[in-house]
Amino acid sequence: MSRLDSFIRRMTAQRDILNQVADDAILPEQGAILEFGLGNGRTYSHLQELYPSRRIIVFDRVQMAHSSCIPDEENLVLGEIIETAREYIGFDAAMVHADIGSGSDEIDAVTVQWLPELMSGVLSSGGIAICGLPLEHEELSPLAIPEAIDNKRYFLYRKN
Repeated sequence: MSRLDSFIRRMTAQRDILNQVADDAILPEQGAILEFGLGNGRTYSHLQELYPSRRIIVFDRVQMAHSSCIPDEENLVLGEIIETAREYIGFDAAMVHADIGSGSDEIDAVTVQWLPELMSGVLSSGGIAICGLPLEHEELSPLAIPEAIDNKRYFLYRKN
């Protein structure tokens, strides 16, 4: 599969899961949304449309997003996510989304060592975790994803 086709499949899976979560209204009524990895800002822009009344806090190493997709200063946390997001453990977020996979098995193997604990730690009970990497954690229960999505492409969980 070409890298372009792989990117399109990943973005389609991401959009479809985000839309499913919004359509099914399964988020806790209270709590912010956290986005690990701002990148170009496409997902942040989509989250703003899906949840216009929710606070959305975005984490990334550096700000490189399109000018129309930059969060306000108080909702943009810059630095290494593994370090900056730890300050939000116990934050009780309604949802956390992470699309920070590198495409390298070796690098992603390191990320999945710390990411599940971090994502579980920032979520409220009943909160939703959406991730491009699998999250193995005793407090995160897998949820069904849309049938059209390869179950190894994107992952959806609820915190117990």
